[in-house]
Amino acid sequence: MTPDALAAAMEATWPPARSWRLGPWRLRDGAGGGKRVSAATAEGAWTPADIPAAEAAMPQPLFMIRPQDSTLDDALAQRGYARIDPVVAYAIPTASVVPPPRITVFAHWPPLQITVELWAAGHIGPSRLAVMQRAAGPKTALLSRTAERPTGVAFVALHEGTAMLHALEVAPAHRRQGSAQNILRAAAHWAREHDADTLALVVTEANAAARALYASLGMQVVGQYHYRQK
Repeated sequence: MTPDALAAAMEATWPPARSWRLGPWRLRDGAGGGKRVSAATAEGAWTPADIPAAEAAMPQPLFMIRPQDSTLDDALAQRGYARIDPVVAYAIPTASVVPPPRITVFAHWPPLQITVELWAAGHIGPSRLAVMQRAAGPKTALLSRTAERPTGVAFVALHEGTAMLHALEVAPAHRRQGSAQNILRAAAHWAREHDADTLALVVTEANAAARALYASLGMQVVGQYHYRQK
């Protein structure tokens, strides 16, 4: 999976409320939907003299730093920006993922009330639900069940053959019991049914438990980025 394909899939499946160009920058208004949909990225040749214009256009200056942005990373560090929230992207061919046991995960859209409640318990509230609503392509919510009890949720949306999984949340009492793995398997199965050949997701570098799960399923690291915040 190329960096450009990953970036396009992330932008399409978890879109900002507004996105616009300002000189060499792509600016975003996330409307409370998270850092990635609120961060600026460099999309053209820039100089240090271009940075103040981007800063002035953002309520809280925030830049996404990708592997090709090392010079920008250094420039922002010199301006007092902190490096925060390094992120790792994983992907796997959907055909290589075994579906979950039957009747363990339910794909549906729009989200059921219990799905919304499980997200809310994990601090995924109205602003992030609004992001899901903005995603224009095929999409679904996944609700996992164990012993007739709802245990976890996730959002999956498609873009040009890639299914991106977002907002994976498992209730604390049901973690490390297979719900997250079943959701990932169901996401790949749903994606394959909708002609997507790749399942991808992003996770913070510090989330060791989630990263171990993704690696155990055979997912491979396909990208990384971090943020610089004033």
